[in-house]
Amino acid sequence: MRGQSTSHGAATIVSAFANGKGAAFGIDLTTSAEVRLEEGEGVSVLIDGFPGESTALAENCVRAVLERCVPDRDLHARVITRSAIPVSRGLKSSSAAANAIIFATLDALGQEVDEIEAIRLGTKAAMAAGVSLTGAFDDACAAWFGGVVLTDNRSETILARDIMPDHLKVLIHVPDFQIRKGALPRERIAAMRDLVDLAFQQAQGGNYYRALTLNGMCYSTALGLDQEVALKALQNGALAAGLTGSGPATVMLVEEDKVSEFVHSMDDYTLMTANIYNGRSKT
Repeated sequence: MRGQSTSHGAATIVSAFANGKGAAFGIDLTTSAEVRLEEGEGVSVLIDGFPGESTALAENCVRAVLERCVPDRDLHARVITRSAIPVSRGLKSSSAAANAIIFATLDALGQEVDEIEAIRLGTKAAMAAGVSLTGAFDDACAAWFGGVVLTDNRSETILARDIMPDHLKVLIHVPDFQIRKGALPRERIAAMRDLVDLAFQQAQGGNYYRALTLNGMCYSTALGLDQEVALKALQNGALAAGLTGSGPATVMLVEEDKVSEFVHSMDDYTLMTANIYNGRSKT
């Protein structure tokens, strides 16, 4: 039995770390998963291109689906993932991987589960693997459905969905270092709660650019990260710029016809370019 699936990545508008409510939007960087099931036990995982990464998330995802769908059957799973999403930089590599593996396992079984329920299997697997503090329901939904998603991560409910203007380009500065969730300064993040609430209110009102920028300032301050990239981006015409997730990547939104000029103005930095992913989103 063989199954395949692909999930996109996402970027943060408002991080749920401080107050449990988050907002994110899909981008066109992807992670794909192939799952093969055969009689036996256990899970073997190959993360193509990232041999040193923990396989706990992939193992948890497969086991969650098997326990949900075929609890009385012993199956061995072989999992292969391939990704264009930088790991542990705030671009939702874990959410994309969880989505892809969950849906690939369902495909291998020939079973369908409500998409939200399937995503919740992945968020619980991510928390159990220690790659997420909140389960990142906002990130997982944005990565799977595309567009803008606002969620309450505590109850794992979607509060609103929207689309991002598709004439925007996403420019991303990806530092060489990683930030792991276990190292986050929770007390410093909690101190930003009121300001993050303001950012979320902006997102609820559709002011995604303002929300993204304010959120980035809050979390960069809490994490002690340099904000020079975001500030220079705003000075050079970005509509929004700020830390994504727990970073350290910075996401910038730029009008498509101004990208060349913008990149030239940011020539001190190496930037990745991605497109908005509105794929499965509601219009």
